[in-house]
Amino acid sequence: MASVKMLAVAGSAVLLSLTAAGAADLSLAPPPPMPVVQDFSGWYLRGDIGFSNQRVKDIYNVLESTPGTSVTTPHASFDGAPFFGLGIGYQYNNWLRFDVTGEYRSGATFHGLQVVSYNGAVVGTDEYSATKSEWTALANVYVDLGTWWCVTPFVGAGIGASYNRISNFVDVNTITQGVAYAADTGKWNFAWALHAGLAYKVTPGFTVELAYRYLNLGDAVSGDLVTYTGVNNVVNPENFNNITSHDIKLGVRWMLQSPEPVYQPPLIRKG
Repeated sequence: MASVKMLAVAGSAVLLSLTAAGAADLSLAPPPPMPVVQDFSGWYLRGDIGFSNQRVKDIYNVLESTPGTSVTTPHASFDGAPFFGLGIGYQYNNWLRFDVTGEYRSGATFHGLQVVSYNGAVVGTDEYSATKSEWTALANVYVDLGTWWCVTPFVGAGIGASYNRISNFVDVNTITQGVAYAADTGKWNFAWALHAGLAYKVTPGFTVELAYRYLNLGDAVSGDLVTYTGVNNVVNPENFNNITSHDIKLGVRWMLQSPEPVYQPPLIRKG
């Protein structure tokens, strides 16, 4: 009877040792690999819509240079207007990207008022109205500043050109009851921009942006001013100097090739 008990105890000890060894082996087994997305590069398409808030530094007409004449500008401003753009870009890595964009900026109504004095006496006022629109192309570079909860703040800068067009220009002199008109005219200018915004990565290949942009559009000019009687004694278009815009944009980006997840084995602690 004693030998049977000793045999049972020995068997239990062997079983416990085998179970402990199996458990130890299971604890050392590595967990399944986890998918991670590596830094990637690739081409993307983009689209933007937005609204402009434009300014002009000053307006000028050659008649202001007549000896004894002085002109003050109490008011010169543009209404806001929408714009639409498309572009193609290249994501170099997770923090640097480039793109080229083309944009149509729809007509913004201009309102202006100048008071004309001659030898210190007010001789007239000029009340202006016109419409300004642009075609703008920019080459941009952006720096992404890190990603938190799928949100990436970024800054950027761009240079390019803008074709600024003045249409429907009318000059009304209330005091003299004079009216002058100008033909629709456009000109190309150097343009540059500064960007800042937030990007939200909806999927690895699709991103939504909300951004601010400061845009310098250069200058614009109207056609030659002609009175309602058809008289024009001097070439005197109206010049719009240093046009800028504070833009708010909503954009989307589509990667043409989405990053593939790479399965990386987890680290196994020893000891």
